[in-house]
Amino acid sequence: MTGALTLLAAVQQPEDVGKSGPLGLLLMVVLLIVVLFLGRSMGRHIKRIPVSFDPADAPVQVPDTPAELFETPPPGQALLDTLRKAPLAIEAPRREDDGRPQPQG
Repeated sequence: MTGALTLLAAVQQPEDVGKSGPLGLLLMVVLLIVVLFLGRSMGRHIKRIPVSFDPADAPVQVPDTPAELFETPPPGQALLDTLRKAPLAIEAPRREDDGRPQPQG
């Protein structure tokens, strides 16, 4: 056992192992400067984000009946009403033109 320890102690590593040179220092400084510039740029972009993305010229919704002025709809009811009034995004294929070849005969 002591022979193996003596052998390991006798093996010496090269002088530059484990040391960083001036190129490593330069790389670290450049990366730090880049991170600082990116942080400043991100801060400027975040300051430009508006507080709300709601359109300023949103149309005023007038209730259909006077009862709608006093009752509060359940949560999500306005979204459901909007979706019901909107046209379908995907329509079913029409029977005469569904994209399939017509049978011969």
